[in-house]
Amino acid sequence: GGTGFVGRALTQLLRSRGHEVSHVSRHGGKDRISWEELSHSGLPLCDAVVNLAGENVLNPFRRWGDAFCREVISSRVETTKTLAKAIADAEQPPRAWVVVTGVGYYRPSPTAEYTEDSPGGDFDFFSRLVSSWEAAALIPGSPARGVVVRSGVVLGRGGGAISQMLWPFRLGLGGPLGSGLQPFPWIHIRDLAGIVCHALESECVQGVLNGVSPSSPATSNGTFAQELAAALGRPALLPVPAWAVRAVFGAERAIMLLEGQRVVPKHTLESGYHFIFPDLSGALKDIVA
Repeated sequence: GGTGFVGRALTQLLRSRGHEVSHVSRHGGKDRISWEELSHSGLPLCDAVVNLAGENVLNPFRRWGDAFCREVISSRVETTKTLAKAIADAEQPPRAWVVVTGVGYYRPSPTAEYTEDSPGGDFDFFSRLVSSWEAAALIPGSPARGVVVRSGVVLGRGGGAISQMLWPFRLGLGGPLGSGLQPFPWIHIRDLAGIVCHALESECVQGVLNGVSPSSPATSNGTFAQELAAALGRPALLPVPAWAVRAVFGAERAIMLLEGQRVVPKHTLESGYHFIFPDLSGALKDIVA
């Protein structure tokens, strides 16, 4: 996932900190190895492996059906299995192994608050996807430190959720989705890249970290719409009815937008990570400036 939205930000951050970065992609090349090479020749000598691969679930141009579901699953679970096997088989395994999954692991609720220790993972398509994805990352007995970052909605310039919202909001046509009361777990892309980098560089970080901003539990979808409109100097008066969201994305995917989870980055803060954008208005000003 090195050439994706988060992958580009992470690559830039790691290189700026003096690390060498290679991408695993469909085709080999400079600073790249192909999945085929990885399967045949194994993992090249490296200090850490990060998996960010995954087909965009909220691609509005893809109809939600069996074929797309299979793609969504295999792009996450199969890539994770392949990398975990390569790490397990390596003569000199890397010191760290980080997989970025999602807060879809936790059950949507208007009131419950979730930390990294909260249960979840077995009530709908997305929670089961995260469970099998995280299970695929486990390498019993491996010396590689395993870290899972459960990411919220990633906000940043030039991709992710914001790229699809900016035009309607710039035109004054933006607004909350459905009731607007549902929690909106979010993180700035620089903080998601920062958390992964922190997990790679800090020898003591292990287990699950929630990749959401500290103020995210207090953010509803309606608050987000108002803050984004304010950052653009536009009104946010036009709520998008729930039926329209379901019509575009299909009922199963619409849940991701019409329901949400209050997620707290408890272990992330305890591990010593300092957020660059802890509050929403600062994050949005940076993105739309």
